[in-house]
Amino acid sequence: MPNDRRVLPEPPVRQHVVTALGVDEQQDAFEPVRPTAAPAGAPNVVLVVLDDLGFGSSSAFGGPCRMPTADRLAADGLRYTRFHVTALCSPTRQSLMTGRNHHSVGMGATTEMATSAPGYTGFRPRSAATLARTLQGNGYSTAAFGKWHQTPPVEISPVGPFDRWPTGEGFDHFYGFMACEMNHWYPLLYQGTTPVEPTRRPEDGYHLSEDLVDRAVDWVHTQRTMTPDRPFFTYLAFGASHAPLHVTPEWRERYRGEFDDGWDRLREKTLARQKALGVVPGFTELSPWPDGVPHWDDLDDDRRRLGARFMETFAGFTEHADAQLGRFVAELEELGELDNTLFLYLLGDNGASGEGGIEGTHVEHRLGHGLVDDPADMIGHLEEIGGPASYPIAPVGWALAMNTPYQWTKQVASHLGGTRDGLVVHWPRGIADGGGLRHQFHHVIDVLPTILDCAGIAAPTSVDGVAQQPIEGTSMRYTFADPQAPDRRRTQYFEMCGNRGIYHEGWTAVTRHGTPWEMVPTRRGAFREDVWELYDTTVDPSQARDVAAEHPEMLERLRDLFLVEAATYQVLPLDDRVTERENPQLAGRLDLVGDRTSVTYRGATRRLIEETTPNVKNRSHAVVADIEAPGSGGQGVLVAQGGRFGGWALYVLGGRACYVYNYFGMRRYTVRAEHPLGPGRHEVRMDFAYAYDEAGGGVGRGGVATLRVDGREVGAVRIDATIPYYFSFDETFDVGVDLGTAVCDDYPAGDNAFTGRVHTVRVDLTAATPEHDEEGLRRRVLACH
Repeated sequence: MPNDRRVLPEPPVRQHVVTALGVDEQQDAFEPVRPTAAPAGAPNVVLVVLDDLGFGSSSAFGGPCRMPTADRLAADGLRYTRFHVTALCSPTRQSLMTGRNHHSVGMGATTEMATSAPGYTGFRPRSAATLARTLQGNGYSTAAFGKWHQTPPVEISPVGPFDRWPTGEGFDHFYGFMACEMNHWYPLLYQGTTPVEPTRRPEDGYHLSEDLVDRAVDWVHTQRTMTPDRPFFTYLAFGASHAPLHVTPEWRERYRGEFDDGWDRLREKTLARQKALGVVPGFTELSPWPDGVPHWDDLDDDRRRLGARFMETFAGFTEHADAQLGRFVAELEELGELDNTLFLYLLGDNGASGEGGIEGTHVEHRLGHGLVDDPADMIGHLEEIGGPASYPIAPVGWALAMNTPYQWTKQVASHLGGTRDGLVVHWPRGIADGGGLRHQFHHVIDVLPTILDCAGIAAPTSVDGVAQQPIEGTSMRYTFADPQAPDRRRTQYFEMCGNRGIYHEGWTAVTRHGTPWEMVPTRRGAFREDVWELYDTTVDPSQARDVAAEHPEMLERLRDLFLVEAATYQVLPLDDRVTERENPQLAGRLDLVGDRTSVTYRGATRRLIEETTPNVKNRSHAVVADIEAPGSGGQGVLVAQGGRFGGWALYVLGGRACYVYNYFGMRRYTVRAEHPLGPGRHEVRMDFAYAYDEAGGGVGRGGVATLRVDGREVGAVRIDATIPYYFSFDETFDVGVDLGTAVCDDYPAGDNAFTGRVHTVRVDLTAATPEHDEEGLRRRVLACH
């Protein structure tokens, strides 16, 4: 029976009334104040999430990525073959942590795509307390490691507020990153709410996946030493296998040659393995191949070589993460805790990502802005893929193969390729059917009630004084002992970026509104004009045969049911924008800078994400640094935003003031003063005159950057094009240093702090008129020298 601790935190125990003057006269002994105790026999809980994996990726579900830890846990536990997620990162994680549908808790898309619409704000309501907060309030020690991606970006700053950070949402300890992705060689991390950077670099053998597991192991050891009577909850969310695909060559080389026969053949081999494992029915067909995506035989030799290398890197990255998890499992076993640990291993938070486009890319952010890398150029950098000089993501053909046998990819909530992932549940003391398969239909919102059910904890009705909205998930524990138990989840809606679907008692009605690898602003047509498909998954589990024409009444019924569910769970109004929503002004969400046209930062400012700084994109602006130069003129960064794969920096090289604009790592535009700075106080200023279109707007246009020292123009450079929507998801705005990767090669990553003093840096959002004709710019540059 669950305990009746429905109000959290638990009210304090009332002590005896004090009637004595002194302790020598006190008759009744006092009880020591004790922390809330967990229910007797409550298991430890470990929840592990891999990113962008896809149902057909892991060996545990028939895929090509060898994952011995997943295989081991599945052999002793259960594999859920009809487990579903949302089609993007943040929504799945918010549902995982709250037990509610993602729109119900304001996470209709990722945090970077939030708007002001109720289902899309990115702000978790206090009426939906997290799993961590509930377990914490019931006597668990709690810790999170790795990717978070649930805090509104406007709150990710040194001033918070911090109540929607992990340590404000029920975790005693946090070590990881807040964004959707992270450079695994040069990560920018947080411990609690304090920014930290690793003390080692890739040349020292550093890798983020290894670091996360090291920290998780250390925390569990400490927890068991200090409070062995308390169960623990560990949330371990790897950055793998989300872009960037970062792994050392030896892991990539484990797969050399294994993908040379291409993605079409891989789909066939994967489906055969899936049937042999029993994770899909023996009559399952491969789903249709989408129009516009080439088959492997359509590619020339260079594109095949390039494609194979991308997949080798993805597989190596994935196996490496699973191997690190294996170290964590081994530590639990050594501590004697594994048998009484409810271990849930979610092999993907959405389907594999098709955001690498047709060719794949050496730098992910280019494709997000509609720029396609030339395969001939990428072949010249083949050995760099996966290393620190790359930020890669694989072609969509591999994503489709990783989602075998289902259609489509991440972002596409309508089809199973975007929403079905493998789940392994391991709990020797609670599951007798080791190696069993479970085919009941379940959804990520079912994880929270399952954990509470296994721990003997009632869902709270009030947390921190706030009445709780109903949990929308259903416990999966009923399936642990009964593989034939009838489904308890009969209906589930899906929606992401306008792609939508509805499941009801074996039928699915779906409509794909957009194509995931077409992320740049495009008109996708009216929602009312979308064509719906119908599938009977009891006889067609992969959605291979559309039967809408044969069953128009069923299709109409399900379309109406979707509207009912959408109205119930705050799905409406639908929003199909993708990249545009990653710019707060275009999305219409809260902007920390607001109406200010000038912001001044002090010299110690560090680690500001783009959402918390003035938006210098698509407009004229100025950056003004008030500095104190040493006798040599100094060396190092005055201010930088972004990094190796896109951004800008104002810095000093050999005593000379410089400015660089990095266009997606493809081109760098640099202007340098001819003469060094003298010792003492100086103003170093860069004015950027944006080349507005005839209407006074336009995105991604070029302009002229003019460098001035103490009011005197010392150089200018024309910039042909600029980054319109975002510089980076993982790099930051830093004063006096460039953290993470370096914007340019004039200074190193890491050791690049200015050797003088930066008093202030001011960013002005101005309205200068561009002077960008070639001859005028040439005359101005010559005049500066």
